[in-house]
Amino acid sequence: MTDLPQITHKRACHLCEAICGLDIVTQGDQILSIKGDKDDPLSRGHICPKAIALQDLHEDPDRIKKPIKRVDGEWVEIPWEQAFSEIAERVAALQGEHGNDSLAVYAGNPNVHNYGNLTHGKLLRKALQTKSNFSATSLDQLPHHFVALYLFGHQFLVPVPDVDHTDYFLMFGANPVASNGSMMTVPDIKKRLKSIQERQGKVVVFDPRRSETADVADEHYFVRPSSDVYVLLAMLRYVLENKDTPIDLGVEVLGTEQLYDMLASFSIEKAAQQSGISADELKHVFDAFLNADKAVIYGRMGVSTQRYGTICQWAIHLINLYSGNLDKQGGAMFPSSAVGYVKPGEPGRGHYAKYHSRVSGLPEFGGELPSTALAEEILTEGEGQYKALFTMAGNPVLSAPNGRQLDEAFSQLDLMVSLDFYLNETTRHADYILPPTGPLEHDHYDLAFLRLSVRDYARYSDAIFEKKEGYMHDWEILSRLAKAISIAKEIPFKPLIPPHMLIDMGLQMGPYGKAANQGLALSLDKLKSNPSGIDLGPLKSGLSSRICTEDKCIHVVIESLLPEIEALATREEGRDESCDSQTEFLLIGRRHIRSNNSWLHNSQRLVKGPRRDHALLNPSDIDSLGMAEGERIVVQSRVGKIEIDAFSSDEIMPGVISIPHGWGHDRNGTNLSVAQECAGVSVNDIVDDQYYDPLTGNAGLNGVPCSVRKL
Repeated sequence: MTDLPQITHKRACHLCEAICGLDIVTQGDQILSIKGDKDDPLSRGHICPKAIALQDLHEDPDRIKKPIKRVDGEWVEIPWEQAFSEIAERVAALQGEHGNDSLAVYAGNPNVHNYGNLTHGKLLRKALQTKSNFSATSLDQLPHHFVALYLFGHQFLVPVPDVDHTDYFLMFGANPVASNGSMMTVPDIKKRLKSIQERQGKVVVFDPRRSETADVADEHYFVRPSSDVYVLLAMLRYVLENKDTPIDLGVEVLGTEQLYDMLASFSIEKAAQQSGISADELKHVFDAFLNADKAVIYGRMGVSTQRYGTICQWAIHLINLYSGNLDKQGGAMFPSSAVGYVKPGEPGRGHYAKYHSRVSGLPEFGGELPSTALAEEILTEGEGQYKALFTMAGNPVLSAPNGRQLDEAFSQLDLMVSLDFYLNETTRHADYILPPTGPLEHDHYDLAFLRLSVRDYARYSDAIFEKKEGYMHDWEILSRLAKAISIAKEIPFKPLIPPHMLIDMGLQMGPYGKAANQGLALSLDKLKSNPSGIDLGPLKSGLSSRICTEDKCIHVVIESLLPEIEALATREEGRDESCDSQTEFLLIGRRHIRSNNSWLHNSQRLVKGPRRDHALLNPSDIDSLGMAEGERIVVQSRVGKIEIDAFSSDEIMPGVISIPHGWGHDRNGTNLSVAQECAGVSVNDIVDDQYYDPLTGNAGLNGVPCSVRKL
């Protein structure tokens, strides 16, 4: 080993949305160190603890390396060709008997972090010919895409905060210091927030918890879960009534008069009653926002994954619009990504409610049904019942609402196939598990999150380790499986070129490629010769040339929102209609810098130390329950109950309980592919699958009514 040279590889970390640049030093097949790449123009040398865990994922002995099949309850390794052939035959027979839509597909969060899945996943869906598609989108950010489609004409034309130039950054339900940004690619966010303050700007946070981000903010306001919508609607009304400067976007804005009428009931006083924040405090924030030269409002998980997520995101966009901070430096701006640049005529515009789920009648969006409907579609008998499931890098048993119901549903399937390199709480139900190469064994270009970057930038990463004999990349598995199924079903199959070739085409045809005639002539070769990435400059204004609505106007009134807004206007003070008199608490999640949903808990270095999977309650609530610090409690909702240790913290407002998402791997006493420190409970066992945003079906992971008692 000592005779082998040490090699430094440039790599982008793809474990969260920040996509920080890395320097990875190897010697032979060993990783010697992982550090931040100081030459990366976006991350500037910053990394978080998750990046170091890339080594753990690569070296993990629990990783599945070859296809396995469940035979009489035991896992047996089989050749790739046998796996493809058997799966194809069973799919063709099952869909031939029950119809194409009897087979569902679920794509988990890791898919958007892995470009081979994004480029070639459509091959499998085309071969399966099913409308029963699901993904983590509807457990996370669906309201963002819905509002972008209706306001700007394309589901991926999503503005992000221009954090490097703003003077006033107002956040609702967001904790980027822990998440590294979400629907906002922003590495080194803590330093960027401090830079706002150093230039005499303000950072203000509304959250039921004084989070890591709130700790560094200038102001933090405790807001009752799911009441953000009243604050945002009151703020929108206040902006409309007090901002005199005309909107100068080069785009006509239609529906303002109707908007005034819609907001008539949403006063600051009503927002104060519902939120628990005084009217004076709300007016102080509203005025400070309006008086700032460059301001932006941003909302994330706390407002996206709740009962009113779509209305919240709609209000946020309109506050930025009417305050003069949309498509303006320091406000909310539209990234100009080198690949996937959204402009009129760009494919993938999106659609809504073309069909609905069979049982609850929930609407599709962009060809996907809400994941809250998956279990009931499997468990409810009758014509159209799901009989088979393909999962792609997803673990919905832990990450989706009512996980116990999903556990039960998956056990009843006639066929289940998982593309994953772990045996986990979901894939344990599979008949076949097809494992792709590990994260350092394939190349990478971030298709998804460069569309959301706070600075325009492009970076390509070569594989660090050669693919071993008998291994397959994800896109190769998808291609081979789709071809086998197409042959078995006797339908045409058209292969795709490898992902790196598709990226090269996208770069050359994009806004910085040869076709753009800007002199940069961006291509894959050019990115390879700049392994730390290429800085494409600060975010640029230009919505007038990019808006994708048919008439090139912004229609601020979305008709499907009207019934819900009318219902909000008459809601009883301080209480959600889903609560009853026995409900004592509202449940919210919690994020930690060392976690990423449920998929990094097999890294010992990330889970070691004090346990993080406990409940937090306000000290006054701990006292009222007659509890001692660290005592065990029972938390119960409509769908189930869990037992968990509880600790007091004044960072949580009274009446709220916070439990982190993504834990509880020790299901049914079977510890599957996970460090021992992660045995525990899943908060999603008590997240109600019927508590969702009625407009999109997006899961309500925050603000869930529950009761709490001592064990």
